[in-house]
Amino acid sequence: MKIEDPKNFLELKRCDTDERRRQIALAARQLIVERGFEGLRTRDIAERVGINVATLHYHVPSKEALVELVAQSLRDEFIAQAEKRPRDGLSPLEMLRHEFADFRETEVENPALHLVMIELAERARRDERIAAVIQPMQAYWHDQMTDILQQGREDGCFRADIDPEATASMVIGAMISARRRDDDIAFFDRVAAELERSLVNPAATGKTA
Repeated sequence: MKIEDPKNFLELKRCDTDERRRQIALAARQLIVERGFEGLRTRDIAERVGINVATLHYHVPSKEALVELVAQSLRDEFIAQAEKRPRDGLSPLEMLRHEFADFRETEVENPALHLVMIELAERARRDERIAAVIQPMQAYWHDQMTDILQQGREDGCFRADIDPEATASMVIGAMISARRRDDDIAFFDRVAAELERSLVNPAATGKTA
């Protein structure tokens, strides 16, 4: 790739910008985990990335832009994780198990991801700007879980009397609550097993194998 080619130069510049923004998002997430959102300071982020504050502000000119960047980085990682386990052609029960597996994998390999999400969600209750970024992500997860449960009720692998929307809230809430015992991933496995058992239609044994 030749620098003197204007198109190549612009491509390199874009790659450099993307990488810098990735570094900023990662540093911000680390600080949120360590200190909470209240302890997030731009000078500390700049120091961790190895840039000055002016350069940081070039990439994220406001705290709102910083929160949006952090949220985007979370969303990108959740999407990448979901793509590792394609849902096409799976039964509703298999899709539910994928949801459990994805959540568990994050807890084991990158627990800070959930910690940042929880921190921002708590902050969103008091800050409309953060809520505007976080709530669509929460709504997407809830809608996805609702769809899985609806499909399972319709094809008979889940109980016919479940309320998919309400049950989605129950399942997600239980998963989040279970992760708070981060000293024992086996506890999450037990919670996931109980959730599955509470949903499966006993008369559809062959469909739930």
